[in-house]
Amino acid sequence: MTLTFNTDKYKELLIEYLPKVIKTEADNEQALAIVENLMHRKRSPEENELYQLLISLIEKFEQEYYQPSQQDNPQSMLLFLLEQANKTQADLQAFLGQEIVVNNILTGKQKLNLDLSQKLGDFFHVEASLFYQ
Repeated sequence: MTLTFNTDKYKELLIEYLPKVIKTEADNEQALAIVENLMHRKRSPEENELYQLLISLIEKFEQEYYQPSQQDNPQSMLLFLLEQANKTQADLQAFLGQEIVVNNILTGKQKLNLDLSQKLGDFFHVEASLFYQ
């Protein structure tokens, strides 16, 4: 048995959830909650269409919001990785051993050289090239 797509039911879902371009973290969290709900159940064709739409909107937002240009702003990458790793500035200071260096890096007063980039790569278990060009 093949399920057919019901445009009226899809319209009802769109009206209920009001999907839109995601511009804020709050919008993203709301879309993620809907996706999470849809993810764990057997979806109708209409729900699957809404699910795919929301995933596309979430991916677009997260690519723009969570993947800042590493060459233009290594500080943003560093802050992003700290947040994602559930680490604090104090954790980074303990690893690098120099509070002033961490403060200067995070405020953009100090450029990241190859040595610091390699240390940060080790700390976050990522490639040093994320921090150094």
